Amino acid sequence: MAVIIQQVQPKGPADVAGIRAGEKLLSINGNSIMDVLDYRFYEADSRLTVTVQNQQGEERSVFIRKGQYESLGLEFETYLMDKQHSCRNKCIFCFIDQLPKGMRESLYFKDDDSRLSFLFGNYITLTNLSEHEVERIIKMHISPINVSIHTTNPELRCKMMGNRFAGKALGLLKRFADAGIHINGQLVLCPGINDGPELERTLHDLYALGENVQSIACVPVGVTRYREGLYPLTTYTKETAEATLRQIEAFGDKFQAERGARTVYASDEFYLLAEREIPEPEFYEDFAQLENGVGLLASLQEEFRFALEDFVSPEKMRRVTIATGEGAYAFLNRMLDELRAKCDTIECNVVPVHNDFFGGTVNVSGLLTGQDLFTQLKGRDLGDAVLIPCVTLRQQEDVFLDDMSVSELSEKLGVPVIPVINEGQHLLDAITGRDT
Repeated sequence: MAVIIQQVQPKGPADVAGIRAGEKLLSINGNSIMDVLDYRFYEADSRLTVTVQNQQGEERSVFIRKGQYESLGLEFETYLMDKQHSCRNKCIFCFIDQLPKGMRESLYFKDDDSRLSFLFGNYITLTNLSEHEVERIIKMHISPINVSIHTTNPELRCKMMGNRFAGKALGLLKRFADAGIHINGQLVLCPGINDGPELERTLHDLYALGENVQSIACVPVGVTRYREGLYPLTTYTKETAEATLRQIEAFGDKFQAERGARTVYASDEFYLLAEREIPEPEFYEDFAQLENGVGLLASLQEEFRFALEDFVSPEKMRRVTIATGEGAYAFLNRMLDELRAKCDTIECNVVPVHNDFFGGTVNVSGLLTGQDLFTQLKGRDLGDAVLIPCVTLRQQEDVFLDDMSVSELSEKLGVPVIPVINEGQHLLDAITGRDT
């Protein structure tokens, strides 16, 4: 397979060597170029022989000398240089299957692409990997690799993922670990299915893979009201969340005592469901699983307290409304008490927004929609601004999951709506108006 060069950066190494847009990139130093990983890996050398093919089918090779890791300066039709790999599984807990009809087409795409795991931290199931891709990961030492494991029971994994090859794919975990590839694991836990004794088995098996398993995140299943015809799932109660937390923490203690790192963690949502205090930041060590909601609240509180140390109260009065999911409401309100105690010129009103769009069982901030925010904020005295978590917005977009834009919500509410990243100083600046 060859990839067509769309553009050549002017005065870059490829341009100077005479490579032109419209030609096909065949190989670098004799290595075939299939996609972005091949290109990024093989272009890093300082001395390159690049083989291209013109539109008449004629091949030629050019020698290029450049700085090590300097880009060749080639651009392609897509970032990945071919189509994104879609998921072949039919997981019983898949959140995309629980979306209502009529949303943007892009929301229904399920990716399971190893290249996105390396480039952007996406999680993959291993069921979509060819032997060529497995060998490439090992050869290039693409590490870490992020894997949606869920269970190490082969039969159960096949059932949970709706794929008869899902159990066999577990063998790749050992191949990667033996090759020195670091593994970040994700376990979506479903009550009565892969928790309890099955979770015990999974954590034992992952422990046996050695220290190249560098982190494991345990996340409770998310269940929306759009599950007609899907596998019957229940959600965690306070009692079952507490039992699962104790199990996870016991394994974390084992990892820490025997290997010096906790390694396995429960997501913040488990602590909120169990009505437990969020652990202190030291508990999470290097916060290896923030993208899975592990330690997000502890990190935010630590940063917020640090920002408050040098905080000087503004003279001008300011009132803001902070909209958040029901799960994080109590924690966030308590955290803001520290600001309230230090400053009497700022009023922070935290509003827990019930998720009517996805149903009452979904209470995380990241799945709030514009319509729920509008419905539950309208008619209130919102003050000078409404602050919302950035995670409510589609990645790199200014719209909510229901396609309402931030500007549209702001216009409807009649006050500025300010997305805030999960960082303490940024939150404090948004509250005080220093970032406006």
